Amino acid sequence: MTAAERSTDVAHPVVSDFIARGYHVFDGGVDPAAASALLAKIRALRTFDADLFLSEAEFDADPQYIGVNPAPGRNLLERFEDDLAFVETDPAIVAALTALLGDGYEILLKKLICGVPASVVPDWLKARIAGNPVNNLGAYVKAPFRDITYFYGIDFHQDLIDYKDREADFITLYVYLHDVGTHDAPLFLLEDSHMLGGTLFPHDLTKNGDGWLYRDGRGHEVQTRQHLLTGKTGYAAMWHACTLHGTQPDAADNERLSLRYLIARKPGVAAPGMDAVNATLLGPLSLEATRQDLDARGAAQIKANSVNKA
Repeated sequence: MTAAERSTDVAHPVVSDFIARGYHVFDGGVDPAAASALLAKIRALRTFDADLFLSEAEFDADPQYIGVNPAPGRNLLERFEDDLAFVETDPAIVAALTALLGDGYEILLKKLICGVPASVVPDWLKARIAGNPVNNLGAYVKAPFRDITYFYGIDFHQDLIDYKDREADFITLYVYLHDVGTHDAPLFLLEDSHMLGGTLFPHDLTKNGDGWLYRDGRGHEVQTRQHLLTGKTGYAAMWHACTLHGTQPDAADNERLSLRYLIARKPGVAAPGMDAVNATLLGPLSLEATRQDLDARGAAQIKANSVNKA
């Protein structure tokens, strides 16, 4: 890559947005007709109702908290590789990813995320998970349906949370497959939170005004502005691995279905855009430990949730 090409990458609007606020929203999103077509195919395969869940007795007979998320060979999106071209070959998304991550960037993970509506979560489960910082429901979902990640709210977190000892050289791309309003478990994102680098979950946050004071435990703090990610079918946004975001439980009658990608620079390939972003951060790009909310079994051991106060 020439010096001129490196300069062009760093000047791309997505790089400027990542430096300034830790995320980028794509004007116009991606093809809404293609998003709707994919959504129809997914809903033809799966009914998102109370039948997703184990009974309380079934769960207590053999509780499993680890290995309950989508994995290779158990990922609903593997059926729809051709249908995902509207995201993966979208010119604006390809240009943004190339500017940040360089040529030949690689997809670490792609999966379907379901925000489960309150109306279908069993009462026994609501009582058990109330106040948990991360309500990933995979442990309580019947095994055949664990090809999707199901959430009932998740506290503010960094996507670095799942990658201890890995440098923050990747981004998250999120696409809504239908209109998402304020009652559809939209994501809350904290602008400028990436500036403190990697920090331990649960994070030190104090609500004030229209944002949050965020402390890193190392002597730094930043005042963040809370931004709600709502939009029409095909809405698309990406953010830094250290940007805090979360969702409240789905208060609507229907599930919220979205695509979530984690995309990284290819090993050995220059990524001047991401390097320029990371050079502005005040904290570490990787962590030996990313969270302290789980016990040895993977069950929640802390009752705390900031995003529910948003």
